[in-house]
Amino acid sequence: MSEEDVPTPVSTDKPAKPLGMRKNGKQWHLPKKAFRPTAGLTSYEKRTKERVAMVQMKAKEKEMKDEKDELRKQRIQALREKRARKEEKERYEKMAEKMHRKRVERLKRKEKRNKLLNS
Repeated sequence: MSEEDVPTPVSTDKPAKPLGMRKNGKQWHLPKKAFRPTAGLTSYEKRTKERVAMVQMKAKEKEMKDEKDELRKQRIQALREKRARKEEKERYEKMAEKMHRKRVERLKRKEKRNKLLNS
């Protein structure tokens, strides 16, 4: 059998009917469809399922957002603590220039005790 013997599938769809010119002259607008007020309505079961899915999605989003915010707060807190340690270290180094090393260590211990008592 050759390719010429095989029948080609013929389309049974009607060709699109040309609509012609619009009366109002606005050919660039698409033709309007029939108004169907009940076309967008859904069943009660479908609406409730969608609501449940939406609530679950919102809860998951909130959880993810809270997790991200917590990580951000932890980073900020770690940065603040690091800066405070650095400042304190610099302050003790400055004191060590003026005073004896042992006196600076005594002051450190004393301040540490006061910090623990006050916090």
